[in-house]
Amino acid sequence: MCTHNTPSLALSRQSLRHSLIRCGWDPKTVFNAELALMELIVNAWRHGGTACPVVFFSLLGSTLRVTVSDESDALPEQRKPGELAESGRGLQLVEGLTHRWGVDPQQKGKLVWFELDSAA
Repeated sequence: MCTHNTPSLALSRQSLRHSLIRCGWDPKTVFNAELALMELIVNAWRHGGTACPVVFFSLLGSTLRVTVSDESDALPEQRKPGELAESGRGLQLVEGLTHRWGVDPQQKGKLVWFELDSAA
């Protein structure tokens, strides 16, 4: 049974990191991909009502696409948290770390994705 916990997050990060390193991606881009992935997974737990989000990633030429599914039909919105707010910056972070991101509504839930282009 999958629950939202650190091991599932760590395994997703590790799998992504190893794949990108094997393909010769530079360390900064790998770090950005890992951090953006963590944000999407945490958002799926917190806001998507999904204890075990499904994570897909693919390399198409020099572009990485990472997709995280959740069970909520509510579309994510970027918030403008105050300076002292402890949360609410996840999508801003994803936007700043990646080249593109978006949401694809599904019959049940949605797919939130980002793309990064290789600097290698």
